[in-house]
Amino acid sequence: MVPGTERALNSGPFRLGDRVQLTGPKGRKNTFALEEGGEFHSHRGVIQHSAIVGLPDGSVVVNSAEEEYLALRPLLVDFVMSMPRGAAIIYPKDAAAIVGEADIFPGATVVEAGVGSGALSLWLLRAIGPQGTLKSYERREEFADVARANVTTFFGYTPENWSITAGDLAETLPQTTEPGTVDRIVLDMLAPWECIDACLDALVPGGVLLCYVATVTQLSRVAEAMRATGRVTNPSSSESMVRGWHVEGLAVRPDHRMIAHTGFLITARKLADGTIMPELKRRASKTEFSAEDVEAWTPGSLGVRDASDKSLRKRVREAQAAAESSLSRTLGADADADAPEAN
Repeated sequence: MVPGTERALNSGPFRLGDRVQLTGPKGRKNTFALEEGGEFHSHRGVIQHSAIVGLPDGSVVVNSAEEEYLALRPLLVDFVMSMPRGAAIIYPKDAAAIVGEADIFPGATVVEAGVGSGALSLWLLRAIGPQGTLKSYERREEFADVARANVTTFFGYTPENWSITAGDLAETLPQTTEPGTVDRIVLDMLAPWECIDACLDALVPGGVLLCYVATVTQLSRVAEAMRATGRVTNPSSSESMVRGWHVEGLAVRPDHRMIAHTGFLITARKLADGTIMPELKRRASKTEFSAEDVEAWTPGSLGVRDASDKSLRKRVREAQAAAESSLSRTLGADADADAPEAN
């Protein structure tokens, strides 16, 4: 890829193939790719794609009913909320917390499982930069296909420092990664406790293991599984909630809706081999659990639902079509960058 192509794809006047986000009079956002002869339809009018091509980012366009729309290139936060999904995505508020709490840094070697629809992969790739390495693992090939297409659509190319391996992490991680070579591991899966030992073998001493789980029963079990290894610091758990505010003159109040619980983050750091953590003083609590308690942590009890095969095939097609359009746009940008400058 020609240096500077990624920046060129996200700046300058709108071009055919660019993704544009139109915000209407009521604040509703619509995201689509600009096409030759394309039209954007709403119940109040039409905007020709050709009317947007050539305009600078942050322009206003008027539809056939004289309604004004603001045209902007979508940010990453906008893209992940509108992209095709094979599985539920990690919300931007949690992705930001993961990047911060796991201390994802430029040049890091990061392992991610499962990849889902690729939302977290995009944030991680942004954080590690081109010098870093992201290794993603996903059990379902359909989800991996959607993730590959979404990442390609956003960047306009498939990052060379990113790979997706299909299969169970506990089995595939030891086969694909040398022990003690991974800086950070992020797990977004139903039963992360099944992979703790394999993850700790792969991590460097001091490396961070972070798990994203949806329920308190999952949170409890993964915390106890981490402690039981004797190889990590005492786990730290948290959740984040985001509440917007309406601010207009003296009318200042919280929004009626908020993004509340989506998941828990639990983190711990790997100890050096042979290190024994100092015992913490704790209040008396129930730390033992029975077979009946374990049953409450099974997929059936948690109410896990999978998307139908038909729905997944449709989402794969949508994601791959968007990726092909984005790749074509990148090839055009590379060709422009290679062309000699006019005298």
